[in-house]
Amino acid sequence: MRYFIKLAYSGTHYHGWQYQPNATSVQETMNKAVSTLLNTEINLMGAGRTDTGVHATQMYAHFDFERTIDVPTIMHKLNSYLPKDIAVQDIILVNDEAHARFDAIKRTYEYHINTSKNPFLQEQSWHFHQPLDIALMNEAANLLLNHINFQCFSKVNTDVNTFDCTIYQAQWNQDNEKLIFIISANRFLRNMVRAIVGTLVNIGLHKITLNDFESIIESKNRDRAGFSVPAHGLYLTEIEYDYL
Repeated sequence: MRYFIKLAYSGTHYHGWQYQPNATSVQETMNKAVSTLLNTEINLMGAGRTDTGVHATQMYAHFDFERTIDVPTIMHKLNSYLPKDIAVQDIILVNDEAHARFDAIKRTYEYHINTSKNPFLQEQSWHFHQPLDIALMNEAANLLLNHINFQCFSKVNTDVNTFDCTIYQAQWNQDNEKLIFIISANRFLRNMVRAIVGTLVNIGLHKITLNDFESIIESKNRDRAGFSVPAHGLYLTEIEYDYL
């Protein structure tokens, strides 16, 4: 039997989702917890990777288990066993062929910026106090929807077959002292969102123009794009499947 597990986590104390031999990851922590409670070795396959310090308000992973799970009981035990910065939200029985990573049809990220120093947001958003032209940043963000190849926003040494992504939404919202960038796509490249945000911040600072932004995308050159903003402002917020 195959199960999807839905969870959320604060990434502050983890070296990302993916298992690493010499660092604490969310995947390793979850594997240990589920294996302990089900009394068998469990290896979760996540819907994707999040980097060190990145948060997730919604993440899915799948695992196989030969017996029917009493979902309310196991969820309660898992949330009691897991550290306070990881929460299991649901466990769902799915088709044996279902795949948390390959079946995802849409993913959404948010990037959070706070424009005034707030001691309660230091690990949850990026403090950036310089004034930004949000209207111009939204004009630039809208241009992303006209493009497919985003190699200029990808890590240079990454093993992918294509740099093509379909972006469905990209916009900035302002709520008093908080700025939130929302971006949805069928897939994302490594470091893509943080590089896009850094480049859009340069737009908002009037360091580059909209024409420059188009030229950067068309160049397919990471060196032309902006800086990568800090990881702790980034959230994976939604993953969509046809069957959930």
